Amino acid sequence: MIVSLVIACEVGFWVLLVGGLALRYLARMPRLGAAVLLCEPLMELVLLVVTALDLKNGAEPDWKHGLAALYIGYTVAYGHYTVKWLDAHAAYRLAGGPKPPGAGHGKARAVHEWKLWLRTVVAAAVALGLLQAAIAYVGDAGDVGSLRAWQLGALRAVGIHALIAATYTIWPKKAPAPQGL
Repeated sequence: MIVSLVIACEVGFWVLLVGGLALRYLARMPRLGAAVLLCEPLMELVLLVVTALDLKNGAEPDWKHGLAALYIGYTVAYGHYTVKWLDAHAAYRLAGGPKPPGAGHGKARAVHEWKLWLRTVVAAAVALGLLQAAIAYVGDAGDVGSLRAWQLGALRAVGIHALIAATYTIWPKKAPAPQGL
């Protein structure tokens, strides 16, 4: 059930996002569109409550609970960023707004990548906290090895993302050559 709920939350995220942006820019109902977009965090709250209830009702902690914790962490760190990014692009494409700036090149791109890495750190911290709370909640009554493995996975993701950001610092992306006449 937890996996189905994680999938439903992911699908729901995109449905609410597309619906909110469509209301905002295509239907010219910005307030209703904003209200729809504000419903997105409620899905993660439902996922958190259902996961906690599942553990409370005696479910053996396993990979599904770890997946839920990482999904919630990712949504906390990247959800608003994703909505804001897509909103800027929708405003540009659908409402004649200004063109959103890109990630840039050189040092600006490296700074952008390190900011994204910080979001990954936040996502991992939230997931680690939720997983640690689940471990403490289950206590000695159950096998928490799977939850600890997810904690290591979250830390691994932070490390891998740091390596990716470092490559943009060491080997900065060059601006494209200007188109000649």
